[in-house]
Amino acid sequence: MAFNFSRAWKRLVAAATVWLVGFGVAAAQPPVWVVRDADSTVVIFGSVHVLPPGLDWKPKVLTDALAKADDLWFELPFDPASQAAGVEVVKAKGLLPPGESLLAKLTPAGRERLARLAPKLGLSLEQMDRLRPWLADVTVGLVDMSQRGAGAADGVEQTIEKATPPTALRKAFETADEQIGFFADAPEADQLASLEDTLRQIEEEPDAYNRLLAAWLSGDLKALQTEGLEPMKRASPDLFDRMITQRNNRWVEAITQRMAGSGETVIVVGAGHLVGPDGVPALLRARGFKVEGPR
Repeated sequence: MAFNFSRAWKRLVAAATVWLVGFGVAAAQPPVWVVRDADSTVVIFGSVHVLPPGLDWKPKVLTDALAKADDLWFELPFDPASQAAGVEVVKAKGLLPPGESLLAKLTPAGRERLARLAPKLGLSLEQMDRLRPWLADVTVGLVDMSQRGAGAADGVEQTIEKATPPTALRKAFETADEQIGFFADAPEADQLASLEDTLRQIEEEPDAYNRLLAAWLSGDLKALQTEGLEPMKRASPDLFDRMITQRNNRWVEAITQRMAGSGETVIVVGAGHLVGPDGVPALLRARGFKVEGPR
């Protein structure tokens, strides 16, 4: 019988919940932050973009906020035109120029790992050889998680999008072109360093995704930082600055402008953008906003 990842994971989560309740501890949930002033409330929730089906991860404060939200913000827009535009940007920025080879750019260890992993992941090594490092990195990561039972259809964004009333105005911090550009326009050395670390992690730390998911489900900010941020920061500090720090600061500017208005807002972005001293909640606190939630 094939191993059912999602069923096994749900059993593990259920067992952990029973253990916590048995010791008089409230069941942990993914973290939520709330920013308030006299006429505005902004609820910020950290996403895991791909998830196994059937997990119970929605905190009540998020569910309540979605029901009355005036506007709902994601990293990227979800309308069909934006999705189609993103596909075209990937095609334009994801392939190496003729005559160049991804395998030739990797270290010997990286080449050997990719050659071993590609068939296990159902990927053509010949086709992978044509990809720019950033797209190869994204591809192997997503396929690996897919084989573990996780997918975007069950991820936070898709679930929240379907559950939120259509009256809430949909907004986004970035366009597909901008977000893909953060990957594609990074120096090639940084792209390669990130790809090699992803390949290493898939082989040497096969439970890394499980650890990240457990940290998120339990609201463990320290573990989220350890599992979600520190590997990227070690592999490529420049890419970390480009993908995390700079974007966090831009988003805080947008949230500051939103707080100058009024109404009920829900913001959903990757959980890694919300933890640590450079995370969005910490940056908002540094600007003097009252931010309820974990530190």
